[in-house]
Amino acid sequence: MQRFALSLAAAALAPAVVAFPANAAEVSIAATGPVIELQVSQQVLGDPDKATISAGVTTRAQTAVAAMQQNAVEMDRVLKRMDALGIPEDRVQTAGITLNPQYNHRQNMPPEFIGYDATNRVTVDLRDLDRIGPVLDALVAAGATNLSGPNWEIVNDAPQKAEARKAAFAAAQSQAQDYARMAGYSGVRLLAVEEQMGFQQPMYDAAPQAIKVTGSRISTPTRPGQVGTQVTMTVKYELTR
Repeated sequence: MQRFALSLAAAALAPAVVAFPANAAEVSIAATGPVIELQVSQQVLGDPDKATISAGVTTRAQTAVAAMQQNAVEMDRVLKRMDALGIPEDRVQTAGITLNPQYNHRQNMPPEFIGYDATNRVTVDLRDLDRIGPVLDALVAAGATNLSGPNWEIVNDAPQKAEARKAAFAAAQSQAQDYARMAGYSGVRLLAVEEQMGFQQPMYDAAPQAIKVTGSRISTPTRPGQVGTQVTMTVKYELTR
């Protein structure tokens, strides 16, 4: 995504003042020439080394107490299976517990109460990507009824951010110089840089991945693909003679 704003007002009539964001004090640079503002985004791909999945249990009973008690028993079985799989406790976090009455809605009839649904969900941080399929299968076997994910991430994406930042700055510099030439100026002077970090997002990988088979059972297959790390930069330049 790119946004361009080119101001060609005469310097004597409309001198520009651009402020740098700073922690200690504001720093302002006065521009005597026209100012161009560019917004440039660059994305760098990397191999994920983390996956987050959500697993939970939903139970139904005629009373709220019974629904919560049954849910506690089922969820405890799921958590114990995670322990048996060697997943560290600090990588398992309760994401939400809900209890809601359920009704059967029929046409031209009053709603019929059918019980209470209790749900307990946890998010699981997995670092061994080869185990995602077997872990999902094991959780279902232990009683998990709600699964979502995986969401792929890079634990330390600082190298990808640095590469994206460098590419974004170079692109902004090149574009500013192009605008300067088109406007009849000889160069540009940097006035301000503002950076917005983008979120990591999965990128699809068409490369085939083998499905693991143990005996006659096929484990749930997963493909991590790649994750994109994005940096968006707003840069202001003064056009110079």
